[in-house]
Amino acid sequence: MAQVLEFKLPDLGEGLTEAEIVRWLVQVGDVVAIDQPVVEVETAKAMVEVPCPYGGVVTARFGEEGTELPVGAPLLTVAVGPPASQVTGGDTEGSGNVLVGYGTSEAPARRRRVRSAAPANGTVKEPAPASPAPAVAAAPVLAEGPVPVISPLVRRLARDNDIDLRQLAGSGPDGLILRADVEGALRAKATPAPVAAEPAVPVSPDRNGIRIPLKGVRGAVADKLSRSRREIPDATCWVDADATELMRARAAMNAAGGPKISLLALFARITTAALARFPELNSYIDTGAREVVQLDHVHLGFAAQTERGLVVPVVRDAHARDAESLTAEFARLTESARAGTLTPGELTGGTFTLNNYGVFGVDGSTPIINHPEAAMLGVGRIVPKPWVHEGELAVRQVVQLSFTFDHRVCDGGTAGGFLRYVADCVEHPAVLLRTL
Repeated sequence: MAQVLEFKLPDLGEGLTEAEIVRWLVQVGDVVAIDQPVVEVETAKAMVEVPCPYGGVVTARFGEEGTELPVGAPLLTVAVGPPASQVTGGDTEGSGNVLVGYGTSEAPARRRRVRSAAPANGTVKEPAPASPAPAVAAAPVLAEGPVPVISPLVRRLARDNDIDLRQLAGSGPDGLILRADVEGALRAKATPAPVAAEPAVPVSPDRNGIRIPLKGVRGAVADKLSRSRREIPDATCWVDADATELMRARAAMNAAGGPKISLLALFARITTAALARFPELNSYIDTGAREVVQLDHVHLGFAAQTERGLVVPVVRDAHARDAESLTAEFARLTESARAGTLTPGELTGGTFTLNNYGVFGVDGSTPIINHPEAAMLGVGRIVPKPWVHEGELAVRQVVQLSFTFDHRVCDGGTAGGFLRYVADCVEHPAVLLRTL
């Protein structure tokens, strides 16, 4: 007789206590292999596929898509052993992983459907025929092809608000439908059409408003930024710098062959060199002990705007990497951020943040420090501007640099020294060679 085992939402690490079901990957009656992903969940850190440590027949699922579950809550039940072993080839043991939820198999077995599963203690739960999970997760298909939308979050937002994705024109690459497109359709849908010859009726402030829950990544960011503003007495200083020589140096490096070096990687090298000179800025405040804790390693975070919101991936040991290694790691983490596949470990543990807001076409900013870090360097766009160079007016490539710091960690002299050193390296890249 088959034994029914309950698989609970595992501890995904980094202090996470809950997750939201984004998409079920299996149905009741499906046969699953050990460590096969069965559900996609969104935590406050990232999107994660959760593998099941048991092999057998799925007899029940707990929670619909969009439901938020605490760690330890039941996810699904699996019937293992006879007769389940007859359809799984005897592979019904648990994975034996120390950390449940992180599988070991390289290629999960293909799912197979069985006609029925024997009830065990009343735990069998058939899927509701009105809204089966695969129909929710599958893209609506038109006669000429599928709807151009990738994110399950975008698809769920449209579904929950009765927005027909077929009627939307995507603003992303190749017409990809983004979250902003759906939210724009919601705003248009909520705005009532004007009615002629009728008196105006007062509208309550939230009558036609769109309510978007602060949860998942957006909720975690909101909590962290609010805490930073409450706890950190921050100040900002800024300076314009002539980046012409830095741009020429990068062009020369990339013309020499080999992997291309990104501008962000060069700013990262400058940042780590500046932190070596001003180590008090690579620190955090231990409020309980009333101590400043200086760190001997630089785990460099960088702000990345994604469809799911703002995230800050972390480049480990940035101080020990060269420009080529930094370029590759920035590219890898950025790609994972956009795909929503960053792990919790890749989003935590930063000691200093580099914020390149120039990609948004702006010159300056006064960002909020990424708590519990002590400082953040901001880089604006690099644009041609009139500049006095060697006593004459010339057109040069100019960038505005801003530096936001925790005033408990240092005074203006230290902050100004750090920013001035960064600007000197930007204007005269040879200055950086003295630190190598």
